[in-house]
Amino acid sequence: MRAIFGLMTALALAAGVLADGHKPPFQPMDVFALEHAADPQIAPDGDSVVYVRHFADVMSDTRYSNLWMVAADGSDHKALTNGLVNAHTPRWSPDGRRLAYISNVNADGAGQASPQIFVRDMASGTVSQITTLTEAPSGITWSPDGTALAFTMLKREAPLTIGTMPSPPKGATWHAGAFTTDKLVYRFNGAGYLPDGYTHIFTVPADGGTPKQISSGDYHHGGIGRRAGPLSWTADGKAIVLSANRRSDADQFPHNTDVFAFDVTTGEVRQLTTRDGGDNGAQVSPDGKWLAYTGFDDQRLGFHTDLLYVQDIATGDRRVLTADLDRSVHSFRWASDSAGLYAAYDDGGVTQLAYVDLGGTMTPVTDNISGNSGYSAYGGVAAFTVAPGGRIAAVKSFGTSAEDIYVGARGDDFAQVTAVNDDLFDQRSIGAVEEITYTSSKDGRRVQGWMVLPPDFDATRKYPLLIEIHGGPFANYGPRFDFEKQLFAAQGMVVLYVNPRGSTSYGAEFANLIHHNYPSDDFDDLISGVDAAIAKGFVDPDRLYVAGGSGGGVLTSWVIGRSNRFKAAVIFYPVIEWESFNLTTDIPFVNYYWFPGEPWKHREHYGSRSLLSVIESVTTPSLLITGEADHRTPISQTEQYYTALKLRGIDTAMVRVPDEPHGIRVHPSHWLAKLTATMGWIDKYR
Repeated sequence: MRAIFGLMTALALAAGVLADGHKPPFQPMDVFALEHAADPQIAPDGDSVVYVRHFADVMSDTRYSNLWMVAADGSDHKALTNGLVNAHTPRWSPDGRRLAYISNVNADGAGQASPQIFVRDMASGTVSQITTLTEAPSGITWSPDGTALAFTMLKREAPLTIGTMPSPPKGATWHAGAFTTDKLVYRFNGAGYLPDGYTHIFTVPADGGTPKQISSGDYHHGGIGRRAGPLSWTADGKAIVLSANRRSDADQFPHNTDVFAFDVTTGEVRQLTTRDGGDNGAQVSPDGKWLAYTGFDDQRLGFHTDLLYVQDIATGDRRVLTADLDRSVHSFRWASDSAGLYAAYDDGGVTQLAYVDLGGTMTPVTDNISGNSGYSAYGGVAAFTVAPGGRIAAVKSFGTSAEDIYVGARGDDFAQVTAVNDDLFDQRSIGAVEEITYTSSKDGRRVQGWMVLPPDFDATRKYPLLIEIHGGPFANYGPRFDFEKQLFAAQGMVVLYVNPRGSTSYGAEFANLIHHNYPSDDFDDLISGVDAAIAKGFVDPDRLYVAGGSGGGVLTSWVIGRSNRFKAAVIFYPVIEWESFNLTTDIPFVNYYWFPGEPWKHREHYGSRSLLSVIESVTTPSLLITGEADHRTPISQTEQYYTALKLRGIDTAMVRVPDEPHGIRVHPSHWLAKLTATMGWIDKYR
């Protein structure tokens, strides 16, 4: 495997350990050397873990992934797939003898027109391709007896046409035809324009054969942008349970999901939950008696707490297990004895894993769980699996170490069993990450944040400060490894990142302080954080900078519209004018959650929250960076602000990154362009 990475690593580590033993800080080209471990799947016997190892290839400027396996004690670490491929979603058979996974390259190294499902015999190493699909499968799940696999897949339909186009004359070459749609959600960030059709549940024999469609109707059972899955078989193997939205207004209110059971033989559908709200991630208990899911009653708030429920499958009676937690459970797994569940939630910017019994008693298991696979400080994701014997494999991330696999159990410590970035990190001086807490000047509320200090930090010096603001806005930062912040700190800056009001992991009341009120008082939380950092004594108050993406781009624009303290700003993929955003984004349902209703009914409300409402006060030189394929916060938002700043005579520039969706990370070189442009703009004003 290291041979594959040879050139990439050589280029990235060109500035290695110096002759005097001093380690240089992170370099921009390190984006090609970074790897991360994801999706750990512990074997049924608990003795080994298969995981997905992501990496980038510098020559093709493309991200890839292979499957690796490691023993639970960290020994016998080896690759199961090799090369520039995309292998992912490994899933053990119930008896642990086989491993199913999805890949775009077969065992002989030949590429596939579409990703396929493969099954590996773990004793012999023999790999069999068991599907020949025309669309990409996802969510593969073994049947209880190991004879079949369930998965979801798009079933295409004829595209909508209006009118009849004549045929081109013989030998003529015409350009691609027009795209026609009558759907509310017709494009999605990262996917582009969506094909006609619906995602359905299928099964296929584990030794290969013809897939059988289980679900039917004009509904999505998973798929792009849909809150659904995972697939969960009933204990007797007769039905597949799935959370999905089968309502007529699914595009308008996609969060209104319910739990359904689909008969594997007949396709008959039985609805197991019903309410105005979301019931998500449904999983059947190993003994077949209980259904677990997370959910909320929809109050049209910006933020709803996802509670963990269990429901008696026979009677339909349900109860809440986490009513007193005031934190959203975003990942969970049943214990093998069906007496409780392992649940992950974010608290104070840190992802916790706890065991919850069926009476609602919660016992801490471990913390710092991660799995966002983006080298970022964002929470909200927890990748872990639990073996029948109770051993757990999980991804963890810390401020100075990226995502790796850890193995442990309830009541025991967790041990690190992979170190996929040690070859890079051993040659880099890494900035320390320190927590900072302070009170907001708005109302005295406690706000939590962290600072990435420059490598070789000297508290007697004065450093410039960059405050980097998270998006969402209903999200949270925490002490997780964040390459961007480390790279900025490597330029000799203190990088401050905080969780202002609206952030998750502090309870529903704190999150909904921005309900129908964003941006607003989060400005005071952010500025108070800057003042708290200055009070530490090592920040130069005359060299302050601000940056942020998405919701952080909103708040960066809000900050420079209300303060001239910052020497420069960098604004990534922002929302500037809320009316046009709500009618061009791929998530138009925010009209009913972040706002009191449609823009034409509440123009004054929308206008008061527009970033153009404060543009007359902007004096800060500002750089805007957005991907041209961004359907979440379309580049038209960036263009509006860029033009407005130009008309006002503010020093500004715009970076447009081709073919990139929200986030700008599909191609490593595009991510690199975002980072170098940011550093270049700040350097211009240092």
